[in-house]
Amino acid sequence: MTYLIDRRLQSKNKSAVNRERFLRRYKGQIKDAVGRAIKGRSITDVENGEKVSIPVKDVGEPSFGHAHGGVWEVVNPGNKEYLKGDQIARPKGGGGGGRGKAGNSDETTEDDFIFELSREEFMNYFFEDLELPHMVKTQLTATTEFKNQRAGYNMSGTPSNIHVLRSLRGALGRRIAVGGGARKQLAQAEEDLAALLHEGAPDSDPLVTELRRLIHHLHTRLLAIPFIDPFDLRYSNRIKVPKPMTQAVMFCIMDVSGSMDESRKDTAKRFFILLYLFLKRAYDKIEVVFIRHHTAAAEVDEHEFFNSRESGGTVVSSALHLLNTIIDERYGAGQWNSYVAQASDGDNWDNDSVLCRQLLINTIMPKVQYYTYVEITDGPQQNLWEQYAGVLDHHAHFAMQKIVTPADIYPVFRELFKKQVK
Repeated sequence: MTYLIDRRLQSKNKSAVNRERFLRRYKGQIKDAVGRAIKGRSITDVENGEKVSIPVKDVGEPSFGHAHGGVWEVVNPGNKEYLKGDQIARPKGGGGGGRGKAGNSDETTEDDFIFELSREEFMNYFFEDLELPHMVKTQLTATTEFKNQRAGYNMSGTPSNIHVLRSLRGALGRRIAVGGGARKQLAQAEEDLAALLHEGAPDSDPLVTELRRLIHHLHTRLLAIPFIDPFDLRYSNRIKVPKPMTQAVMFCIMDVSGSMDESRKDTAKRFFILLYLFLKRAYDKIEVVFIRHHTAAAEVDEHEFFNSRESGGTVVSSALHLLNTIIDERYGAGQWNSYVAQASDGDNWDNDSVLCRQLLINTIMPKVQYYTYVEITDGPQQNLWEQYAGVLDHHAHFAMQKIVTPADIYPVFRELFKKQVK
């Protein structure tokens, strides 16, 4: 028998290298699983991991063994059927590795190999098609940010954290407490000595001598009290707490007319997911409002938002009017940060596009922190794009971008991230 011993040093994460190699080898199957998961998930649930199933036949590993060449003589205990020189038929399946017979049939079945992607791995595969820079991927998958906050005082610490005022206050209190009795005795002794001298007692008087000795002893005792003691030192204590977050609302507006097919809706969903992840880094509480429109607009749930499809024309202003109404009624108290993401193929009635531009400039943009518009089309810009271009001249927190493939989504968010730099 041959033994192979690997004597390389291994850390506590010794399986991480093997896992990365496995992910690289089956990248295609994993990306397909992530794509299916994105289609079936809610926007607010995209950050969780995912279970991936791969057929056993695709995960076979090479193994070492002895070649069964030449002539072999084998002793089979308990043999009652074969004599020397007989040929033994090859055994059928069922030996292991997930293979076995399905019922009474001769066909063998194989269990799929199932493993779970972590949150970071799932997000990396999601971001890969968007062609985000590595720095942005790291920011979007980062954990909660913390800040240092004062939390009282400690009796130990580094010299740089000494709180001088608090230490001096403690030293003063200690000196008052320790020397309080001596000061009272000293005041009384000085008063008695002054009274004796006022009555004409000579310096050789034993009582005067005793009082002077006591006064000298008390002065020496008070002077022996240190001005500051290591016990008095206080150090500023700081702890890390999550950054205080405010609340935000994210409005998703999408055209659901007949021209918006499933591929365009899938691209729009990736766009909305990326915006949600961006806002999740900055706000602790996020509400998502879905508004769909064709000739009329309605607030719907996420499933209907991405799966409904209507026929007929498109009136974008109906969605903007509904957006303005919802902001005023539910999010207009100054306690919400409003972000709007609009996705459309750009097709709209000519006269309505002019109305949309006026609504944005005069009514909606003053109420929102950021408004992004993406036109999902592989053709020339439509009339809605031409009118929206005029909004850029009036409001700097308006962004628009044409999207052909998922990789074109990032330019809008590059501008968003630039605004976070201070």
